[in-house]
Amino acid sequence: MQRDVVGYQCYATADLGLIAYETAAREGLVIDEGVLLEIVRPGTSDPVAEGEVGEVVVTTLNPVYPLIRFGTGDLSATLPGRCPTGRTNTRIRGWMGRADQTTKIRGMFVHPGQVDQIVKRFPEVSRARLVVGGEMAADTMTLKVETACSGPDALSAKLIEAIRDVTKLRGQVEMVLPGALPNDGKVIEDARSYR
Repeated sequence: MQRDVVGYQCYATADLGLIAYETAAREGLVIDEGVLLEIVRPGTSDPVAEGEVGEVVVTTLNPVYPLIRFGTGDLSATLPGRCPTGRTNTRIRGWMGRADQTTKIRGMFVHPGQVDQIVKRFPEVSRARLVVGGEMAADTMTLKVETACSGPDALSAKLIEAIRDVTKLRGQVEMVLPGALPNDGKVIEDARSYR
């Protein structure tokens, strides 16, 4: 016997309840009217541009259990435009993974907030991603930075110094053009081989 039941996704947490829901258009999830949602750079409270992947932060003004700027630890991104079904609230892409990217490198923990501290020292750097490579105990660390800087050698030397100052570890720097880093919300990418 066939039952024409249609299933839809929702995005919810134990603390908040419903955050966003899917419509018949199946083009992202519409944010519930009872919450305020922000997308921020992981490890910070800095908002990201529309469409950029970041951590979901939610405020709910429930009089019984209010939560202000509750970091869910989940990644998502806003979608442009309205829902084809006519819903007018903002839409998100849905759950895209976890935001906590804390990584142990040569016995030291490195947090996304530390990468943000480095980037904030240099206004000529728009975005960055710390790539951890190497095999077994031979970890390497390369900070890839998006910049249109015309004097990369001086900037690179200052960035290398900042990496050591903030993380207490040695690392390298690779300059890339603005827009070259993937839009996936990762601040730290663990690309190590564990063979």
